[in-house]
Amino acid sequence: MAIHPLLRLLPGVVVYDTERRYVVVDLLNVTTVLVEDDQGQRSVKSAAWLHPDVSARNTRQTHRDLLSIPREEWERACHIAEALQPLVEKGRGKRTRQEVHALAEHLGKHPATVYRWLLDYESTGLVSCLLRKARSDKGARRLDPKVEAIIQACIDEFYLTSQRRTPARTALEVRKRCLDAGLTPPDPNTVRTRILAIDEYQRVRRREGYKAANEKFQPILGSFPGADYPLAVVQIDHTPMDVIAVDDVHRLPIGRPYLTIVVDVFSKMVVGFYISLDPPGALATGLSISRAILGKEAYLQRLGIDDLEWPCWGMMRTIHTDNAKEFRGTMLGRAAKEYGIIAQRRPKGRPQYGGHVERAFRTYMSEVHNELPGTTFSNPRMRRDYDAEGKAVMTLDALEVWFTLFLLGVYHQQPHAGNDGRPPQAQWELGLLGDGATILGRGIPARYPDEDRLRLDFLPYVERTVQEYGIAFEGVNYWSDALRRFIHAKDPSTQKLKRQFVCRYDPRDLSRIWFFDDESQQYIEVPYRNLARPTISLWELRQAKKQLRDESTSSTNEELIFRTIDRMREVVSNEAHKTKVARRIQQRQKTWNKQHKVGQEKRAPTPDAPTAPPPSTVDNDIDDVQPFDNIREA
Repeated sequence: MAIHPLLRLLPGVVVYDTERRYVVVDLLNVTTVLVEDDQGQRSVKSAAWLHPDVSARNTRQTHRDLLSIPREEWERACHIAEALQPLVEKGRGKRTRQEVHALAEHLGKHPATVYRWLLDYESTGLVSCLLRKARSDKGARRLDPKVEAIIQACIDEFYLTSQRRTPARTALEVRKRCLDAGLTPPDPNTVRTRILAIDEYQRVRRREGYKAANEKFQPILGSFPGADYPLAVVQIDHTPMDVIAVDDVHRLPIGRPYLTIVVDVFSKMVVGFYISLDPPGALATGLSISRAILGKEAYLQRLGIDDLEWPCWGMMRTIHTDNAKEFRGTMLGRAAKEYGIIAQRRPKGRPQYGGHVERAFRTYMSEVHNELPGTTFSNPRMRRDYDAEGKAVMTLDALEVWFTLFLLGVYHQQPHAGNDGRPPQAQWELGLLGDGATILGRGIPARYPDEDRLRLDFLPYVERTVQEYGIAFEGVNYWSDALRRFIHAKDPSTQKLKRQFVCRYDPRDLSRIWFFDDESQQYIEVPYRNLARPTISLWELRQAKKQLRDESTSSTNEELIFRTIDRMREVVSNEAHKTKVARRIQQRQKTWNKQHKVGQEKRAPTPDAPTAPPPSTVDNDIDDVQPFDNIREA
C-alpha cells in the first residue's frame, strides 16, 4: 500500500478534501479550521476530512509488511531514525546546515541523502520509509531478445516436461542452442533465475502431472460438499480384505475375499456392504446399493444377529464413486436415474474426494490385522514370517457375521473425529431427529415398499430380442409363455430393426432372467427353456465355453456346454482338497447356490413363470449357441 504523508495543519499548508484544493487560513479550534479555495472563497472545514497532497513524492513509496523486512535492514533503518530524531525535533526552521553536514559525515553519507531522509521521515513519521529503496529496474531483462527467446524455448520444450531434466542440463542446452545460433550464451545462473521465476503449480503440473499438482496445491475441503444430512451423499468402493478365507468343507485356504461398502458421508455410517470371492463388478455394486436402500431386519435375522441395530435405510440423493469401470457402466446410471439418484464420479486426480470411504477401509483393515487369524497385514514387510494361510480359520459366512458385528457393535458406536467426536450412529440420529434446539432433523427416511423390484433394478442387464425359441443369453435359451406377444416385435423408432428388451440377470444364478415389460412396467421371470438344466453361474458358463474353444471344438451347443460344466464340477470336487484354486472355485459355487436358495425362499411363485417348455419344432436339448455380443454389463 502507498505511504501517505502526515498532515500537519498549520496556517499556509495546502490541503485537500474530496472536492477541491484549499489553503489553511487559521485554526479555529482543535477540530475545525478556516480554509480558502483557489477562487478566494473561505469556509470552515472539519480537520477529519482534510488530507495532504496525494500526488506528493512520498506517496510513491510502498508500505511493507513489518514481518517481511529482514532484521539487518530493519535495524539499519532504526539506527538512521535515532540519528535523525534530534534534527526532526528541532524542525526545518531551526536546524542549521552545519548540523545536517555533521550528521552526514557521522553516518558516512552525502548531505543530500540526509536531507532526503529528513524529508521522508518528517512527512510520514514511519521508520520503514528509511529502508533501502528497491531499484526501479529490478527484474528488467537486459539480455538480447534472441537469447531470451532461446531460454524460454528451452524451458518450455526441455525443462517443463515429464522427463524432468535438471536446471543444469537445461542451462547446457541453452548454451548449445545459443552457440549454434552465433549468440553469446547467458550465464547458467541466469537460466536458473528464469526457472525459479516459474509458478510452482505450473512447474509441478508440467513435470509431474495434473494429479500431483492438485494433491500438492489444491486446498482440501474441510467437509464433503453437499453432505449436509444423512443420505445426502454416499460413497461406494471396493477393496481386497487383508485376510485369508478358508472353504467350509476342507477348512483350507482359498484366498482373499473382496469387500464392497457404501458409506454415508454425513454420519460415516456404513449403510450397506457385500463380501464375496468374485472380483469387483456390477453385481457387487448393485447388491451393495440395494442393501443400503432397504431395511436390514431380515438380513440380520439370517445372520443370527438379533441384539444389535442397523437403523439405516432410505433412498440416497447422490452416489459418489471413483472412476473404476464397474461404476461407469449403464446399469448404475440407469438404475440411479430411475430412482432419482445422482450418480457422480470423483474428479480425476482429486483423491481427497474419496477420503471418507478410503479412511473407513483403513479402519476396518486395521481391525482385521489386530483380531483375525490369517491376516495378510498391509504389506509383506509388516507380515514378515507370519504364516497367513497356515493360520487362516475364517469362512466367508463367518467373515460376514464378524464384519457385521464389528460395524454395528464397535465402529458405529465409537467417537469419530469427522463428526466432532460423535459416534456415527449418534450423528445419524442427530441428522434425522435433530436436537430440539439448533439442528432441525430431516425426519426418518421412507421405506421402499417393493424390495424385489428394487433389487432387480440394481442387477446387471443385457438387451435382447425375443425370437420363436425365446431369449438367447450367453448361448443359453430362456422361455416363458408371457413372451409370446413379444416375438419378433419391431423397434418403435424404425420397423427395419427388431425391438431390444432389457433383461436383468444374476451372474451367480443363470437359471432364470428377468424380462422387463415396458407396457406393464413389470419384470417377468423367465426360466431356462429346458427346465431340466442345473443352476449355473455366469463364471462357470464362460469357463466352459473357453474350455471348448481351447479344445478346438468347431461348434458348440447348449447341451455340450452343460455337459462340460458337469465335468468341470466333478474335477473341482475331486481336486478341492489338493489345490487352493480348486477350493476357491468350489466355495464360490457353494456361495452362489446358497444365495439362490435364499432367493427362492423369499420369492413367491408368479403366473408368468411356466413349468414346461412351449411346443416347438426346435429340438429342446440341442440348440445352436446364440451370439453373445452387445453385453452391457458383466
